[in-house]
Amino acid sequence: MEARIDSIKQQLQSKGYKLTPQREATVRVLLENEEDHLSAEDVFMLVKQKAPEIGLATVYRTLELLSEMHVVEKMNFGDGVSRYDLRGESNKHHHHHLICVQCGSMDEIREDWLLPLEERLEQEYRFTVLDHRLDFQGICHRCRDKQDGNA
Repeated sequence: MEARIDSIKQQLQSKGYKLTPQREATVRVLLENEEDHLSAEDVFMLVKQKAPEIGLATVYRTLELLSEMHVVEKMNFGDGVSRYDLRGESNKHHHHHLICVQCGSMDEIREDWLLPLEERLEQEYRFTVLDHRLDFQGICHRCRDKQDGNA
């Protein structure tokens, strides 16, 4: 975790920002909950446990800054709530999501299946893809299992 924090600190410094204690507390919460897709309010409640003096506006500003710097990705899955997902250091692109329209669960696809398409776009259209995001909406295996069990 410390190596990731140092990396984020360096990214901030390269853009003229400091890793303040409030920003560090926010980054730590994101790292500790990397598998979750936390809303700003979720992040705030968790950061408040570590740094009781922090305000919601500070957490919002930190998340927006981290989003602008591509440290986190700000996502909306159609429920009207922005969620923040920490980008992995080794990932050229962001992972993809399977979103269940029944229970609202979210599973991740960590592999990047779109690289062959990106290469084709480069070759055929001379278009360089910098990033992409792909979300699938449907019914998860848990809900399908429930349905199959009740049939």
